[in-house]
Amino acid sequence: MNNKSNAKLEKCPVETSIDILAGKWKILILWYLLSETKRFNELQKLMPRITQKMLIQKLRELERDEIVHREVYPVVPPKVEYSLTLYGKSLKPILKALYLWGDIHKNKAT
Repeated sequence: MNNKSNAKLEKCPVETSIDILAGKWKILILWYLLSETKRFNELQKLMPRITQKMLIQKLRELERDEIVHREVYPVVPPKVEYSLTLYGKSLKPILKALYLWGDIHKNKAT
């Protein structure tokens, strides 16, 4: 086996998850896509502090990892929608647990 294969086998699953979902934006994007398909502008309005460049980058990464599906409609002006793939929907219990924990923590601090 080559070194790349060894590294892949030895990597902790939690580390793999963090590598894929790292940063605050990806988790937030997934949370908003959990309920329904959204257009780019809808996501931007839900996350006013994210730059357009960063949102595009994070959506592309999630699409590359087959967590998010990007649907382009052949219309003018262009219409693009984002949704969770079946694989992405497997994150639902994790996202809900993060929401619940965050709510408990937020209320504990007040």
